[in-house]
Amino acid sequence: MSFKELLQSWRESAAAPRTVTTYAVRLPLDEAAQLAALADMFPGRSPEQLITELLGVALKEVATAMPYVAGQRVISTDEQGDPVYEDVGPTPRFMELARNHRRRLENTRSGAAARRRRRAHAPKKRGRG
Repeated sequence: MSFKELLQSWRESAAAPRTVTTYAVRLPLDEAAQLAALADMFPGRSPEQLITELLGVALKEVATAMPYVAGQRVISTDEQGDPVYEDVGPTPRFMELARNHRRRLENTRSGAAARRRRRAHAPKKRGRG
């Protein structure tokens, strides 16, 4: 998704589900002012939602910008029959680490939801008296 597409989605849709993990950031003054301006322009979005969605687009851009480094091993052939070599650059490691962290975050999220359900259905304790 590009930043242009992100702006369009802010006009049209709701935000995606979030993890239970929170992150605190202290923004430089200029970026904080720009964030406040976006919040004014898109009143249906909180500053936290805007930060989350901007970060998502930025992370996709970072992943796209990582260089492809051809390894020695041929993993397939392209449409012209030329060999395609495995990527030994930073992208495969980044993608694997991201998958591992996603599984961990999903487990944390589902565990928190299960705890909330148990508390909601637990019998109420009565005090002595």
